[in-house]
Amino acid sequence: MLKKLRLVSSIMVTGLALFSMITGNMATSPYLLLFLSKTIMLTGILELQRDRKAFWGYMSIGVSLFVLLVSIQGFLLHS
Repeated sequence: MLKKLRLVSSIMVTGLALFSMITGNMATSPYLLLFLSKTIMLTGILELQRDRKAFWGYMSIGVSLFVLLVSIQGFLLHS
């Protein structure tokens, strides 16, 4: 289930990034960062569930939270 969510989120990130690059419209940046945060969070959770290298799982979750804060700031600035 988490792998499917990560795949859908990755497709959304790729689609929004391509849209922004092609059109030059940066108004979608907060949404791009929001989906990127979700993708990185799911990656971190999957790494922790696999118990392969706990450090990278926690690092991914930390980076995800930072990207989420930047996304929130982008939403507030565009309002």
